[in-house]
Amino acid sequence: MFRSNSNSFWYLRGAMKQTKYISVILPLKLEWEPCYSVPEEILKEGIKTGDRVRVPFSGKEYIGVVSSADVAAETDPRKIKDIFSVERDMERVLPQEIELWRKVAEYYLCTVGEVSKAAYPTGKLNLEEARANAISKVRLRKEKLAESIRTKIERLEARLARKKEAAEKARKESTRMSYLEETRALEDEISMARAALEAVNREPHADLDGPKHQEWTGITLTEAQKKAFGQIKCGFASDKPVLLDGVTGSGKTEIYMMLAHEVLSEGRNVLYLVPEIALSRQLEDRLHAYFGERLITFHSGESASSRRNAAEQIRRMAGGKDNYIVLGTRSSIFLPHHDLGLIIVDEEHDNSYKQDSPAPRYNGRDTALMMHQIHGCKILLGSATPSLEELYNCSAGKHVLVTLSEKYHGSEDADIEIIDTKAERRKNGMTGNFSRRLIEHINRTLESGEQVIILRSRRSWAPVMQCETCGEIVRCPHCNVSLCLHKHAAGGRMTCHYCGFSSSFTGRCGKCGGNLNSLGAGTQKIEEEAAKLFPHASIARLDGDTAQNKSYETRTIKDFAEGKTDILIGTQIVTKGFDFKGLNLVAVIAADALLGMQDFRADEKALQTLEQFRGRCGRRGSKGMFVIQTSQPEHPVYRRLMEKDGSGNSRELMLERKDFNFPPFSRIIEITVKDRFEDRADRMSARLAADLRALLEPSGCPVLQSMVTGPYAPVVDKVADMHIRSIRLSLKKDRNLASSKSAIMAAVHKFEKSQKYDGHITINVDPS
Repeated sequence: MFRSNSNSFWYLRGAMKQTKYISVILPLKLEWEPCYSVPEEILKEGIKTGDRVRVPFSGKEYIGVVSSADVAAETDPRKIKDIFSVERDMERVLPQEIELWRKVAEYYLCTVGEVSKAAYPTGKLNLEEARANAISKVRLRKEKLAESIRTKIERLEARLARKKEAAEKARKESTRMSYLEETRALEDEISMARAALEAVNREPHADLDGPKHQEWTGITLTEAQKKAFGQIKCGFASDKPVLLDGVTGSGKTEIYMMLAHEVLSEGRNVLYLVPEIALSRQLEDRLHAYFGERLITFHSGESASSRRNAAEQIRRMAGGKDNYIVLGTRSSIFLPHHDLGLIIVDEEHDNSYKQDSPAPRYNGRDTALMMHQIHGCKILLGSATPSLEELYNCSAGKHVLVTLSEKYHGSEDADIEIIDTKAERRKNGMTGNFSRRLIEHINRTLESGEQVIILRSRRSWAPVMQCETCGEIVRCPHCNVSLCLHKHAAGGRMTCHYCGFSSSFTGRCGKCGGNLNSLGAGTQKIEEEAAKLFPHASIARLDGDTAQNKSYETRTIKDFAEGKTDILIGTQIVTKGFDFKGLNLVAVIAADALLGMQDFRADEKALQTLEQFRGRCGRRGSKGMFVIQTSQPEHPVYRRLMEKDGSGNSRELMLERKDFNFPPFSRIIEITVKDRFEDRADRMSARLAADLRALLEPSGCPVLQSMVTGPYAPVVDKVADMHIRSIRLSLKKDRNLASSKSAIMAAVHKFEKSQKYDGHITINVDPS
């Protein structure tokens, strides 16, 4: 019987041996979780869900996470491999972490392994492994030392017993006293040895201190803030997420801190999310003053060891008396959080919360909402310019809307002046990229001892270089984009902002040898022009180039906050939620760049950027000035900005979205095909689009034809020698949404296998 059915034989044999099988999440793009068997010697020590295990897979070793500690073998047990070891010196992954990984993978159409790799990237894993090895070595040394101390204690105790016995038998008082003196000396020596043994037996990582509590100094709220605070608490009582729509300068941060203090006082923890590292750095000092050592900062700007220590510190506080508040960017979502009582998502509208590559291509705001469900905690989303998605959730009753329309210091909104650069150039009213009217505003501001921020949305000295003889535009040899000129002390370099290609700048056209002229201006050129126009001013620049030097970025923000810098020039980073008391004038140069995006969200994003930037000035009772230089002064975005009717603007944009069935009235999934060969990219993307149409549009109804758009070439259709084609799927927001997404993922995986086309297709849910 066994020979005729070998599978039955092996399954029966496996059952007789009572082999234990586990499923393991590996940091790989796998559609399944591999099954492994646990050797008896490991099983004796125990194995649980969340344990880190070393396993073989496809000829390599990996450290994975046990996702289930007791599963049934669904294949021939002979093919199931044993795990190598349980990494007991590496911290166990919490159940809430694994649950979040699964939710993120399901929503963003990727694998759990890809999410686990984002939570525990290779660098972090290597540091943990090295630390675990070091702890293991320390433990072995301590075990040897402890054994020698125990032997010493036994020897001393034996001597002590003999001395006590001799003292009892001594006839002479002097002899007895001598024995007793030796007895006391031995007892002291034994006591010291036991203390040494206790110190040795302490865990190698037990010296990680918990946070030291800071005495709460209190925050005074205005009447408007108190009202909003009470409404937020009522919203929390309904177990719904709360959106705080507070105008810039209204004091949302004070409300956040009050709420955080209440949660910490209850013994629970807080996660405070911000979209940018720069914002985290400015906010850190402010929060530290109130929360002391309970504040943990976590973002990519911190060193690898600092991030590892932050994660370990959070783990060590599980079930203890200490609690924490984490201030971080989107990556801090994947820390080992426990006992969460509150999540704060500041500037919830910001695109920086969205990760575009690699997978998981998640949005930090929406993932925070998943955490809110998993942990059963409160969540507050705040913004002066809420996203339409959030306003839609509030109107649908899913979230609670709280408004805060009064500024903290009672100041008015900054005046807006729109300068038509076309008209200014016709009457010689421009000096380089600065209009004379803007120059006058800046001079008046500087004379009054106040500060200026200038926004230019493009970094570099010049975004485009063109030959004056043949008209050739210098392009990247690997991407379908122009090279940008970056000036340096040693000359200049032409750089691609997509693939990083760089070459020295000669000033000559490579095609005909003619002179190259610059078209447009980046932040470097604006800084150069400002230095000539305002020679006595202290000027600094903050953009993607300078921000690579984290210490420079921190120092630049600090110097401007302290009034040491007069003019700050930067890209969109300067529009974020900074609070500068001396800032009274903000200006946008070449504002048209904010409007030219081929994106249905273009107007919404432009309005958010401009309104946020406007809110940076006049925050201490004085009325600021906002100057916009544009060649399209009649654009609807400027009209909406001037009308000062945020709710009206939102309604108008919402109606446009509804008419065209764009989010938040639908869900968009963008599928991208990248290939080194253009014809194959066209061919494969066309086949994939046809498969998806057959899946999503089986009825052939014309109304549904808009569900699948493409394939089409995006604006930048070649990056790093890879040709790009896009397919956009628009899905209804109904009860079938989740199953439709799963079907799409299955169809893409089937296509990859049937066409042997792995590694070319990416899926981006809710693209920004």
